[in-house]
Amino acid sequence: MTPSKPTETQTATLAEIAREAGVSAPTVSKVLNGRADVAPATRTRVEELLRAYGYRRRRAEASRSPLIDLVFHELESAWAMEVIRGVENVARDAGLSVVLSESAGRLTPGRTWADQVAARRPHGVVLVLSGLDESQRALLLSRSIPFVVMDPAGDPGPDVPSIGATNWQGGLAATRHLVELGHRRIGAISGPSRMMCSRARVDGYRAALETAGLPVDAALIKAGDFHHDAGYRLGLELLRMPDRPTAIFTGNDLQALGLYEAARELGLRIPEDVSVVGFDDLPLARWVGPPLTTVRQPLTEMAEAAARLVLEMGRVEEATTATRVELATSLVVRSSTAAPATA
Repeated sequence: MTPSKPTETQTATLAEIAREAGVSAPTVSKVLNGRADVAPATRTRVEELLRAYGYRRRRAEASRSPLIDLVFHELESAWAMEVIRGVENVARDAGLSVVLSESAGRLTPGRTWADQVAARRPHGVVLVLSGLDESQRALLLSRSIPFVVMDPAGDPGPDVPSIGATNWQGGLAATRHLVELGHRRIGAISGPSRMMCSRARVDGYRAALETAGLPVDAALIKAGDFHHDAGYRLGLELLRMPDRPTAIFTGNDLQALGLYEAARELGLRIPEDVSVVGFDDLPLARWVGPPLTTVRQPLTEMAEAAARLVLEMGRVEEATTATRVELATSLVVRSSTAAPATA
């Protein structure tokens, strides 16, 4: 049965939704609050009507738990710890706690995730390199649970608030640094092509080469996955080439560490035989030998901005224009880059 949706100027009440669903108003309230004691078919029907009517609970009426939900697509590296630190900083100052979730590598959380969030009723949700499908977005909107995407994997859409970094500028600065040192054959190990940030970094790399009048050699560009093993495996491929690159820009610091391992295995020295630039400026970039030249991505500050934004959205009754913010990246020069050795 298709709901008889009201006109744009009308607002559906819980009683109207309950009547059309053929259930009581307390049952609709149970669905809104994520209660488990509702039959699956009934829950599905009520959710369909909530979406069809565009129902939104007034923020003043939405009781909240003292929580911020933080959702990662993967939770396994020092990169994630910098993000957690930023959200924790803001949550602690606001007297809130942080709930961590992981979507096991998927860029959209699992099917039951939104129901669990509805049951927790947090102050807001910060999604890292993740997004929401239409049903999940509708569910959170109907409960007046605000959400922000940090470092979105793809285009989050014009109505989704997001916090990112100047990835293109970072890729440009990293490659320009290598060009200015005198390198002419520069490789790149990117992140996953499905992620907007990794594409932007490689686009910056390409732009730096083209601006310098250098050819962009597709054979020197390898698609990684932001993990150490990819840096090692693809680093071996690049460094075993007959005309190997004299410098390599990696899409993140973890892949740079994998490249370090590949160079050691082949008996090559950094930076004497190959210069390396990473991306992120994780704490470990300062500790490796030699210390890594890298592009600083302000991860903690990005996470703090995302958490502050989601809390601010929770204090505003009416929806405002979606905020899209990019924080500046900067090149940090250390000891892993130098002029290429002369023949």
